[in-house]
This record gives sequence, structure tokens and C-alpha cells, in this order.
Amino acid sequence: MYQEERLVSIINYLKKNSRISVEEICHLFGVSRDTARRDLVKLEEQKAIIRTRGGAIFPSAHNEIKDYTKRLKTVSKEKRMIGKKAASIINSGDRIILDASTTVQACAEQIESEECTIITNSINQAEALSVKPGVKIHLLGGELHKEHRFLYGSSVIEKLSHYYVDKVFIGVVGISEHGLTIAHEEDGMVKRKMMERAKRVIVLADHTKIGVTDFYQFAEIHDIDLCITDKTPSKQFRELLANNNVDLLIVNELEDME
Repeated sequence: MYQEERLVSIINYLKKNSRISVEEICHLFGVSRDTARRDLVKLEEQKAIIRTRGGAIFPSAHNEIKDYTKRLKTVSKEKRMIGKKAASIINSGDRIILDASTTVQACAEQIESEECTIITNSINQAEALSVKPGVKIHLLGGELHKEHRFLYGSSVIEKLSHYYVDKVFIGVVGISEHGLTIAHEEDGMVKRKMMERAKRVIVLADHTKIGVTDFYQFAEIHDIDLCITDKTPSKQFRELLANNNVDLLIVNELEDME
């Protein structure tokens, strides 16, 4: 077998097993340890693997976080369903904080309450809410994250410390045993302060976010009161929520059509 063929076979093995040892390469392909090491060096040069002591592992896959405008264009049916359910639990007279996630914007766009007050750091959400006559909008001022369309920084956090609201709606990149995580630290710091200022913390997370851990942890599971998602999570995740006194609300397409 030529080296190029072995390299393809090693990658296919790693896709299924995540790791491979020099001994396994020798056994699988009938080559010497020196040949196996040369194969791994070649794959490392191609940035296809990460070499470890005695073998190699597959690099961790990180999902690219698209900019906010691109994410809005691809807001899924599931996010809209979650947003509609979230909007339905906003009552007239409520004081609400909405973060800058696209799932939370799906909530903002479907708010039907005649009168409520909404605080947000999202310029997109402020625009979407501006067409709703009964909604009072407080847009938090700070430094603008141009790519992801949210305002952040010490002035946003300081302003939030003066509010106390009924509910806060938070979006995440991941929610798992490692808590609530997001890609950007500056976004996470604002979300954390938002959560501190609310009587009830509601996380909106479609099924692709369940069990995922991203870069920056901004809260623990026990910091939230309700998680709204679109598919029944694993038993392990349901137990994680139950053990932390977090309610789970699952929406589905049939409910959305009612």
C-alpha cells in the first residue's frame, strides 16, 4: 500500500474512533514503527491530525459562528417555534430583558402583548420592536460589536445594574453539564449581568445547542429557571436540568400550527 492510501485510511479510522496509536497503524497496515511515525508526521504537516505521545487524535471541530446578519438569514423553523412559545409567556405589563441572540430575536418579532417594557443591547431587536406600538424600548448604550450587532462594555453592564425585571430571555451557543457557554467573552459578561437582574431566567436553545460546550462559560445550569427547546433532550440532560431545579418546555411543529 502506498503512503497516500495509508494516509486516507488513517483519516477514515480517526473519523470513526477519534484516536489511533502507532501500534494500531503497524497492525492495520503491516508497516514498521518508523513508517507509522512518518505517516503521522505527514498528516500533521497537512494539519489533518494532532500528534500525541504514541499516536494521534482527530482535531476538535469548532463550528464557525457566522455574523449576525448571515445568521438571521438562516434562522431555522425550530428557532421560530421556540421564539413564538417564548413570546407567548410575556404578559401585558411585563418588564423584560432580551439578549442579542437570533433565537431571542425570533421571540421579539412575535411578541403580541399590547404593553410591555423591553431592555436590550441588540440594535436589530430594537428595530424589530419599534413597529410594535405598545412596546417601550430601552436600548443599552455601549461599544458596538459590528459583526454580531450587539452593544457591550462597562457602560452596558453598569446601566443594567439599575434595572430589575420580571423575565430575561437568553440565547446560547451551548448548554451542557459545563453550564451556559458562548463564543465571545464580552457577550457572555453582558448576558451574566442580564440574568442577575431578572426574577426569572429563560434560556432559548434549539436542539443543536443541547450538550454543546463553547468557549466562554457565563453561567451555571442552576442559574436558570426554564429552558425552551424544540426536541426532547437525552435522559442525561433532562436529569441535569431536574437536579438543578430547571423546568423544561419542549415545543413542536403541531403546537406551532395551532
